Order: sequence, then structure tokens, then C-alpha cells
Amino acid sequence: MVRSMKVAVMTAKGKMGFETRSTPVPGPYEVLVKLEYVGICGSDLHYYENGAIGDYVVKPPFVLGHEAAGKVVQIGEKVRHLRYGDRVALEPGKTCGKCEYCKQGKYNLCPDVVFFATPPVDGVFQEYVAHPEDLCFRLPDNMGTLEGALIEPLAVGFHAAITGGARIGQTALVMGAGCIGLVSMMALKAMGVSHVYVSDVLDNRLQKAKELGAAVVLRPAEEEVPAVVEWLTHGRGVDLTIDTTGSDEALKLAVDCSKKGATITMVGYSKSGDITLPLGKMLDKELTLKTIFRYRHIYPLAIQAVSDGKVNLKGLVTKVFDLDDIQEAMDQSVRNKAEIVKSVVRI
Repeated sequence: MVRSMKVAVMTAKGKMGFETRSTPVPGPYEVLVKLEYVGICGSDLHYYENGAIGDYVVKPPFVLGHEAAGKVVQIGEKVRHLRYGDRVALEPGKTCGKCEYCKQGKYNLCPDVVFFATPPVDGVFQEYVAHPEDLCFRLPDNMGTLEGALIEPLAVGFHAAITGGARIGQTALVMGAGCIGLVSMMALKAMGVSHVYVSDVLDNRLQKAKELGAAVVLRPAEEEVPAVVEWLTHGRGVDLTIDTTGSDEALKLAVDCSKKGATITMVGYSKSGDITLPLGKMLDKELTLKTIFRYRHIYPLAIQAVSDGKVNLKGLVTKVFDLDDIQEAMDQSVRNKAEIVKSVVRI
């Protein structure tokens, strides 16, 4: 086994570099994974630009990246279900298993979670990682590790759709056509939602939404979105809205576009941390507002959906960079949102 590995590290705000570190040794219940692809998430870009998200502050050198997949190259002595050569998608959060949330099955709410690329825990823009067997999900033969790396954001989309009560025959609206908006749209469609409309202000993202199956794309800056939705739904409004933007304007549109008794699921974080809601309209319509945090028990479902051809994760990717080009990868992903929807790093 190779004793050292290349690691891409954030050395300061807007600056990336490299270090050589020891290759991790898997524990008894862990496997060593040779990483092949790691997605660049919006949280990675936020840490890269700002050095912090809320109370989570980067202290360089710090390793970003948490959307990962690769190949098992070593197994711990007590590993039972994975073998050398298995291709796996990594669920990035290790939870305590003992708190009330873990015992209730709501492990995504564990207060002691150790999550890749959430300070002070390093992420996985690196060649190898040791990870618990039960957080490494084997990929079927018809899926590659590029798709495997994107199971993580897809899990967010499925959690949002499931939490919102998505089901066959509904109509839905997704606010925002970035990565999480697009995987939410695809999750809704995989769950049988008949018509999914997508709203965004960037044409390239709306084009990608159309390519991936949006029934109609909407441009708030150019058209009266509530009026268009009213026409599309024959005066009823949508059954479910998923907001991935975290903006006041998008949530106001979501309320206006919702039919009476509908559900709005909030995924995106507000830049300010606060959101103003039109509570009067929400009360009049008896709307249900739900929120999600990451995901739980979703990876097997998400992998199956991709394997069955219900979700096209390959189509989500607009740019692939090599690890050696990590500075360019981060810079382009920050500055070129008009063209790049989703970047992935090839390790």
C-alpha cells in the first residue's frame, strides 16, 4: 500500500495548495477507499470564498470536499460486507449512535456528528480516505464512481421530496436550478410527480433543468411566475414547492404559487440567516412549511433510482477538473456560475 498521498488544502481564503500526508490506515470496521471523484459543493465554495459558514470557521490548512466515491483497496479485520475492488459511494457523516436522535433513526440531527469538510473536520480532496464500512455503499455494475460521488447531493433532493410528501399525480415547483435544485427536481420526477416546474434567474441553469426533465422553466426577472403557474395548473396552484435558494423573494413566490393546503419544503440557507415570510397568505391558504437538514437513510434509495435510470446524474455535471488543477476548479466554480452548474474533481 502507498504510504503517502497528495492532499489539496485550502491555505487561505481563495487560495489552494498541496500537502503530502500519510495514507490513513483503516480501523477494524473501516475500509480504505482510493477516491476517484469528489464533487464541489456550494458549501465548499462558501468556505473557500468567505472562510466560514456561521460558527464553522476554517483554520488553514483545511481540506474541503465531501461528495465522494471510489474503490475499496484495503479492508479492516472486522469488515463483513465489502471486498477489495468494490466501488462505493461515501456517506460523509459519522454519528454517535447513542443520542436520542440516533436512537430515533434521525441520525442527521446528531449533535456530535463528524462530517467531512465541516470545520474542524477535514474533507476528502485527497487520494485516500479510511471510512466506516456501514457508510460506504456499494455501487451496482451499471453505475460509475462519477455518479457515485453525486449520490450525496441527490440524497438531499430525495430527503426534500420525501419530507414534502411527494407522490404520483402531483404538480411541483422547484425554486433554484443549482445542483440541489436539479437533484430535487429529478427526485420529484423519480417519485412520480407529474409536472415539475423550475424557477431560476440564470439561463444556463434553466437550460440544464430542461435537459434533465423540467416540464416548464420560469424566469422571475422576465415573467410573472405566479400568473404562469396559475395558468399551468388551471387556477389551482402547485401541490408542493421545494425552495433551494433561501431567499425572501423565492419564498414569497412559492407562497403565491401554492394551492390551498399545499406544502413548502425549505432546503436553502439564507445568506443573512433570517427569512421574512408572508404569514398572512400562508394562514389563508393553510400551507404547511417544512425544513430539512442533510438526509437520513437515503443512499440505497438514491443509488437504486440512478441504477434504474430514473435519475440522470451524469447529465448534471458541466465541468470535470483534475486534482492538480484544484485552484482553477475552485476559482471557475465561484466566478463562472453563468456556465458551470456542477463541477467535479477527478482524483
